[in-house]
This record gives sequence, C-alpha cells and structure tokens, in this order.
Amino acid sequence: MYNFSLHREFYLLAFTRYEHVQLLIFVSMLVIYFLCVFENSLVTVTVCLTSHLHTPMYFFLCNLTVLDIIYVSAILPKLIVITATGDTGISNAGCFTQVFLYVFCIGTEFFLLVCMAYDRYVAICLPLHYMLIMNPKKCSILALFCCILGFLNAFMYAFLISKLLFTNSREINHFFCHMKSILQLSCSDTTTIGILITVDGIVLGFLPFTLILISYLYIILTVLKIRSTSGRRKAFSSCSSHLMVVLLFCLTSLSLNMKPETKFYKEQDKQLSMLYIAVAPMLNPLVYSLRNKDVLEAINRQILRVPKLLIDCQRR
Repeated sequence: MYNFSLHREFYLLAFTRYEHVQLLIFVSMLVIYFLCVFENSLVTVTVCLTSHLHTPMYFFLCNLTVLDIIYVSAILPKLIVITATGDTGISNAGCFTQVFLYVFCIGTEFFLLVCMAYDRYVAICLPLHYMLIMNPKKCSILALFCCILGFLNAFMYAFLISKLLFTNSREINHFFCHMKSILQLSCSDTTTIGILITVDGIVLGFLPFTLILISYLYIILTVLKIRSTSGRRKAFSSCSSHLMVVLLFCLTSLSLNMKPETKFYKEQDKQLSMLYIAVAPMLNPLVYSLRNKDVLEAINRQILRVPKLLIDCQRR
C-alpha cells in the first residue's frame, strides 16, 4: 500500500547540502542571472532597433536570446530564493510550469541551432543563392515551425507528468524540476514516459545535432577551398563561435538528459547541468554578437541616441 501525499508542493534540494558556501552560490547565481538577462536583452533590443542587422543570422539569434531569457528566468530565480532563504518548496503548478518551459526552450533551441547552422551553410557554400533561400518569409516560417514543435513536445511532457501520482517523498534532488528526477518520485507506471524521453532524445536531440555537424562538415570543406588566408580566416571566425556554443550546449544537455538516472552521481549531474542551464545562455551573446564589430558599433550608436532622445522628450 502506498501512502499517497496530499501535499500540493515539491521540495527542491538544490545545493542546500553545501551550507558553508551558500553565500558564494547565492552571489554567483545572482551575477550569472543578471548577466544572462542583461546580455541577451541588449542583443535583442540592439538587433531590433538596427535596420542593417535585420538579416537571417541575427533574426535567428534574436529568437535564441529570447528563449535563453525565458528559461533562465524559469529556473534561476527559484534557485536564488532557495539559496537565500532555505525555502525549498515549489508548488505543483510551479513545478509543472518549470517542466513545460524547460522542455519548450531546450527543444526549440536545438531546432534554432539547426536553422543557424543551415544559414551559415547557405551563406558560405551557396552564397549566390543566399538571399533567395534565406528570405524573410522562409526564416519566419522556420522560426515558427521550431516554436510549434517545441511547444507541442513540452505540452505533452507537462501533461503526462501532471497526471502522475506521488507518495509522501516529494524531495527532488536537483535545483529545478528535472523530469527524470520527478519520475523517480512517482508511484505510477512511468515506463511510457521513460520510453518517450529516450525516443525524444534521439529524434529531437541527436538528429538535430547530427544535422548541425553535417552542415559544418560541408562548411569546413568549402572554406578549405578558399585560396586567400584572410578569406579562410573570416569564414572560420563566423562559424567557430556558433560551433563552440553548439558543442557546449548540445553535448552537456544530451549526455545528462539521455543517461540513466543514478543516485551516486546526482551532485555531479547538478553541477554539470549548470553548463547548459546558466553558462551557455550567458556565453551565447558574447560569442555570437558582442565580439562582432557590427553589433558593437550598433550598440554604441544606440547608446549615443539615448541623450538625444532625453533632450527631445524634455523639449516636448
């Protein structure tokens, strides 16, 4: 007989076992969250306000930055509160919302990274057809398709998990409502969900990752055919940053979400999860945009416009 709990909340253990470094964890998470939101917001606003940055590459980048803001905001503020107050409780609704936003953003980000890799492939391997293939209408359709796939996938998991029954043990040994950790607490049959996670990881994880690698294989082969050293350097520089973030994000998220759950490596899993939950969103704007001369010049122009706008407002 199972002792079913009537509690309406879960408990995230997060990093509470490290009592002697709670202040350090709190400050680190606060700084990382602030940088994630600030950097991604800065890139998004700059691209939207700068007409010459309205290109396919920056269009997909804006979608990526918005996703990063959403999912760090769904996870890190709660972790900061837990670290600061010690209150590990999270409501059922809050937990299932975290599951939905996490799966939606991670899944959609995989699809957007494929679109960005395809964009670089067309730009370098088929430059004469670039504007025809990557026109605004097709880019919008691709982005919408990515969001719809991500939404349907996330809704399916959130719905299935919300129907599970749980015993009195509702402590999730993670810093957010990680799906596999939740399944371990359920007294319902979770075989179907477990199979779905595996299939999902292969179809919506490894397949996009493989397509990205194939795109970059063609890109590298094309770049090696460029005779001028400066041309090869310019082509590689436009792709190396994207590939670096792809490897960091995809390899950590796929390896941690696809491997079997074991209680012996929980602490290591939590620490490694920070790579794609917090570190990758913080690095994305740096490696994609803030190292880019065009973006930096656009940011400077927007900053210089602020005093003029303030003066105009005062005159009115």
